[in-house]
Amino acid sequence: MPIIAPTLGRRLPGELIFAAPRRFTALPRHGNCLSVERFRCLHTSPPLYRAPVEPPRPVRTNETRTKQRYSPRHTGSAAVSLIASAGLLSLFAGLFEPDTAPRDAPSNAPPDDRDPDLPRFRLSDVRKHDAKSDRPWVTYEDKVYDITDWIPAHPGGDVILRAAGGSIDAYWDIFSIHKSPHVYEILDQYLIGFVDSADLVDGRPLPEQIEDPFRDDPPRDPRLITMTEKPRNAETPLEELTASFITPTDLFYVRNHMWVPKVDDPDQHTLTVELLDGSTKEYTLNDLKTKFKPAKVTAALQCSGNRRKDMTTHAHKKTNGLQWNVGAISNAVWEGVRLADVLADAGFPLEQARAGDTEARHVQFAGEESYAASIPIGPALDPRGDVLLVYAMNGRPLPPDHGFPLRALVPGHVAARSVKWLNRVVVSEEESQSQWQQKDYKLFGPNVTDPDWSKAPAIQEMPITSAITAVKLGDWAPLPPETKEQNMSTQPNGNAEKTDRRSDTQVARSNSAGSAATPRGRRASVAGYAYSGGGRAIIRVDVSLDNGKTWDQAELIDDCAVQGPNQESPCSGHKSWAWQRWRYEGVIPLPDEPRGSRADARPDETKKGLEKEDQDHEDGKRCQTLLVKATDEAYNAQPEGYDAIWNARGNLANAWHRVRVCSECESKKE
Repeated sequence: MPIIAPTLGRRLPGELIFAAPRRFTALPRHGNCLSVERFRCLHTSPPLYRAPVEPPRPVRTNETRTKQRYSPRHTGSAAVSLIASAGLLSLFAGLFEPDTAPRDAPSNAPPDDRDPDLPRFRLSDVRKHDAKSDRPWVTYEDKVYDITDWIPAHPGGDVILRAAGGSIDAYWDIFSIHKSPHVYEILDQYLIGFVDSADLVDGRPLPEQIEDPFRDDPPRDPRLITMTEKPRNAETPLEELTASFITPTDLFYVRNHMWVPKVDDPDQHTLTVELLDGSTKEYTLNDLKTKFKPAKVTAALQCSGNRRKDMTTHAHKKTNGLQWNVGAISNAVWEGVRLADVLADAGFPLEQARAGDTEARHVQFAGEESYAASIPIGPALDPRGDVLLVYAMNGRPLPPDHGFPLRALVPGHVAARSVKWLNRVVVSEEESQSQWQQKDYKLFGPNVTDPDWSKAPAIQEMPITSAITAVKLGDWAPLPPETKEQNMSTQPNGNAEKTDRRSDTQVARSNSAGSAATPRGRRASVAGYAYSGGGRAIIRVDVSLDNGKTWDQAELIDDCAVQGPNQESPCSGHKSWAWQRWRYEGVIPLPDEPRGSRADARPDETKKGLEKEDQDHEDGKRCQTLLVKATDEAYNAQPEGYDAIWNARGNLANAWHRVRVCSECESKKE
């Protein structure tokens, strides 16, 4: 299961608290096990919680298991003694008796050569031990495990409980960390038997007997560009990305770490707010809508992995994670209530905290599916920070993929902090200990391939970025004068000499064509987006149609302007949280010869790239590279390339965006 520690209770010194379905006695932390990312340490150390009835089971090796039959603590007598202490003997007696009735195994079933000292269980037996059972069981492949003692020791215990009574196969497939040998060794500690052969086909349960955790996921627009199906991750399609300032809800990019929680009655959804002193207050969705003043914020959300594919391609190094193109960003109008107002109503001394008189340092968020993250307390307290608890998107209730019925919105920050399906908010002295806070969303230098996750802070505000999302080619046309000058070489003495770099044959052909000697290119309309975190406005977008030789400024579209009388601006919020759309029109110079043979070929062009350009020319095409870069109001600018900002996770890929444009050779001269 995922490395999750979403419990958001107040932690005493020397203790670490994880979510669990019932009360356990906290034990002191052990060594460096406070760091959630140390997965092996966390699982192999004594559990951070101990059940009040019995200690964790000892590890059984293969040698001892062959000498030891089914553990007495899992027999009916053990169950009777355990449950009798709770006064429920008559209700649960015999609950843990292994099924020893004769089997109706298929006559052609292969011989069962698994450990004969361990009992066999029908899947119907396993289903009795679901999350409501006092001793939950799961299956993995053909084995049965009693995970009662594992739940408090595993930081993803609440997710394991979702699989209780069935198979964990589908859940473990979500998280690659479980594909490690030491994790299987840990799981093997809780082995109690095997799935009966009568429920196996080719040694495994039938797929239809394994619960699909994604069975309740909603339908999606087929135009979304799917990166992964389960869990669903999908980009806004390129042609729709900046077609409108507000991204249509159905086309807003989807980033899910797990399944979409099913909510049958949103009116019964409850948000729990916990303060530093451990006091809590609950709010229904209706409470939030009726007790607090509503607020709107127009904001873009962007995944930290947006443009990761661009980094992988141009840094010529592998990056770990979904290879997003430029579509893991979208813009919407969000409506909800201010987090600060809710905290104040719950008893948090808001004005005192704004004056700096508070021990609070973070606000933690947790969602229904166990995702958890946190932000520093500052943005939550800032009246201009616009941190919301959101229940509507683009004028309608939140869709399931985007947090229905309630989510956090932390504008200007990485979207990973805007936790969806929100059910808990905690004011805390420490940040969230979840995997997504402690490990996934961090950044390291290009020399670091085996990072120490504790050495870097979690990503919060986003850096500046931009992208080209549309290029439309028009007619052939003469190049403008400033572009023609770039065809002239500069001599060492600094004097510009108008030297034609074309070969003698090409010059002769051009002269014979008369007016064709004038450099020509294709008219083009180029468009895209720019965005900077922290609410910093974009003040300039620079575009190059010739791979950086010349630059010009794009037109910034004033999407926040009021369009008519009695109309409101589509932009809401105290800062520039939305993206900035831009457009540019010009003439793309297309070389007469393949760039691989040109004297001005850039040194960073690889042999592979040159061979591709030569092939394009042989196919009767001319190609050019378009660039875009942006600057924000703090004069932050994008780096030129990826060599200096490459990182193994491929986070925050914000170098100049490059798009290769190819055109058929001009077939008819004007």
